[in-house]
Amino acid sequence: MNQRLRFSAYILFVVLAALAVCAAQADSQSGASANGPAMSPVASASAPSTEPQFQEHHPRYTLRESDVFDINFDLSPEFNQAAVVVQPDGFVTLRGVGDVKVVGQSVPQLIATLRQAYAKILHDPIISIVLKDFQKPFFIADGQLGRPGKYELRGDVTLTEGIALAGGFLESAKHSQVLLFRRVNDQWSSARIINVKQMQKDGNLKEDPYLHPGDMLFVPKNFMSKIRPFVPNSGVSVAAFNRQY
Repeated sequence: MNQRLRFSAYILFVVLAALAVCAAQADSQSGASANGPAMSPVASASAPSTEPQFQEHHPRYTLRESDVFDINFDLSPEFNQAAVVVQPDGFVTLRGVGDVKVVGQSVPQLIATLRQAYAKILHDPIISIVLKDFQKPFFIADGQLGRPGKYELRGDVTLTEGIALAGGFLESAKHSQVLLFRRVNDQWSSARIINVKQMQKDGNLKEDPYLHPGDMLFVPKNFMSKIRPFVPNSGVSVAAFNRQY
């Protein structure tokens, strides 16, 4: 029981910390927009160059575990390999160079990695990659939605469209603080708070971000839904509360 309570407290702390960081970023961006154009996020030196930004529309596909691809050497066909499988640890075993880590790389990055690996035995190798089997893009919708779950991501789907696919908001949903989580790498995810209520009120969907493969949107409960179980007579007390606040 104590372990469960500690775990629940830890999860609550992480969510609150993410909300605080996102709120601070939103305040700083709104202040910057008042004085001039907002600056785009700048990736740190330690962050991978392929970090998916919320502004990106069509990010390149990156390799995942169990993906399968063919490697072709135009000038050295003896090094060709078919059906190379990305192992659970993110590595592949290649003829002539051994193990190479490829998980999280796009096809152009993979070609650059292989050129560097084979530079020890080949001079300026010409390499092409053909993806044969890969994970179909998806997004996850969770929280106060009609049909939360995992959905296939086909074509261009925005956050509000994803919410509609998942059955729309429940009465208990907090429309103004929809969280969008996007994986940065194997250890970290970035988070953003979207005020869908304000977007719909203004009729302006310019801030409606496109979903990327692997994104998760989470709709929290509104304040009234949190306190409703503790109100003895919801028909009277909640109505009075609404009039006061």
